[in-house]
Amino acid sequence: MTVIEMARELGKAIQEDERYKAYMDACTMNDTDVEIQNKIGEFNQLRSQLSVEMQKPDKDGEKMTELDTQIKALYDEIMAMPKMVAFNEAKEVMDKLLNSVNYIISMSANGEDPMTCPEEPPHSCSGSCSSCGGCH
Repeated sequence: MTVIEMARELGKAIQEDERYKAYMDACTMNDTDVEIQNKIGEFNQLRSQLSVEMQKPDKDGEKMTELDTQIKALYDEIMAMPKMVAFNEAKEVMDKLLNSVNYIISMSANGEDPMTCPEEPPHSCSGSCSSCGGCH
């Protein structure tokens, strides 16, 4: 089996993993939730309005501050919605899985034993980048 074939098998295994399934379910829940999608649309409209205002030669500082306040409040509202909280939690778990896979592959490509190298880089920084697996 070639490395590419093994990578495809790894991709298949990831898609069969419960963390992936939970993430995809959370994505679907958000994508089909009308309230979340409406709030995201409203958020994007406000961001667009702020962008237009910022490009004007005679910027209205008060309007920009008001739009920025509305954007931040709407963002906080969206992020606090239960389905969005569940999505972010599932995404965090999925990101951790992918980071672990990538770290093991990177360490293996650098000569480490793939069966014994850690799943994530050490959490402390020695200050020497030559021995570093990357910062968080």
